[in-house]
Amino acid sequence: MAYHYPTPQELGIKIPANLVPERFCSGFRHGLKGGQIDKVQYLRRSFRLGYRMSKLFLREYRRQQGILTFPTKGQFRFRAS
Repeated sequence: MAYHYPTPQELGIKIPANLVPERFCSGFRHGLKGGQIDKVQYLRRSFRLGYRMSKLFLREYRRQQGILTFPTKGQFRFRAS
């Protein structure tokens, strides 16, 4: 199913002049699609800030929609006595 992911410009996000706009937008798109920072090229500053901005946007968007965020999964260790 095709879905249109908004660009930072469509959302009114201003890209700082010291960042590479193409890399910022690709990081933003990667974050919206649910990707992880798991490759070397994803560690570039412009990409990381675009990725972070998408995560902040998603958090606010979900909050406006009334979608609850669940607590992170934890690990429990039990010992049998």
